[in-house]
Amino acid sequence: MTRERCYRRTGINSRRCAKAQGALGKINRFARLNRMTVFTIGYEGLGINDFISLLSEHGIETVVDIRELPLSRKPGFSKKALSNVLNLSGLEYVHMVDLGCLKPVRDGYREDGDWKRYTTGFTKHLSTQKDAVEELAELVKSSTCALLCYEADFNFCHRSMVADAVSKHCGAGVEHIDVKATPSAGRPLAFA
Repeated sequence: MTRERCYRRTGINSRRCAKAQGALGKINRFARLNRMTVFTIGYEGLGINDFISLLSEHGIETVVDIRELPLSRKPGFSKKALSNVLNLSGLEYVHMVDLGCLKPVRDGYREDGDWKRYTTGFTKHLSTQKDAVEELAELVKSSTCALLCYEADFNFCHRSMVADAVSKHCGAGVEHIDVKATPSAGRPLAFA
């Protein structure tokens, strides 16, 4: 991102943008080496500062929010607030509602905890979203992206299925960013 683009997007003066650009230079060199990797991250157990730090550590340039409803009770993780903080940090924010899990599938999982039924329902939905998967694959080719959802454990989150679909589409590798959150009591929740 150029200094001018940084200023136009964020309103931050050019000196602060230059400082941010210097810090991002090292990260962007790392990111270019990993251009064809799609990352995933869940914010469960994280504050916004730790979340931004993890993105930075992994050279993420674009956060792709794949929650159907990008709302959160957790401060900083609803769409508008998250978009603002990411932009101020020099990162892009994209919301892809078509890659979110549909309410009936989420509600079914809440009721019975049947992960197999959840994955079957979401996979069926995902198979109808070829244009969205293709759009995401194109974004992954041009930017180091992290797919965002809530759950810390990617094994119980639809983002792993979306990442696999992108991988199959364009050959990108998949890396799940380890949040090291303490799982909550009970079964894992998949509410995105």
